[in-house]
Amino acid sequence: MYRPKDTQERILHRLKIARGHLDKIINMVEDDQYCIDVLHQSQAVQAALKETDGVILENHLRTCVSDSIKSGNQEEAIKEVMEVFKKKA
Repeated sequence: MYRPKDTQERILHRLKIARGHLDKIINMVEDDQYCIDVLHQSQAVQAALKETDGVILENHLRTCVSDSIKSGNQEEAIKEVMEVFKKKA
């Protein structure tokens, strides 16, 4: 999959943010921290991953899907993206 350097950097940056939050959650649980504080950190991880998904999806649409449509494989490209969203439910 083609990813421009800036897109790859954005993805990695967001994943590292999520990893940092996740490490914090692990430490908080090990230290028996207040549940609500742990939940706030968990929500931060989920938000960082959701943002990462958005960057990856945008890149996929701009590159792979665009190329598939130009090649006449639009139905396959649409089906592939839709399957991702069906799995989320």
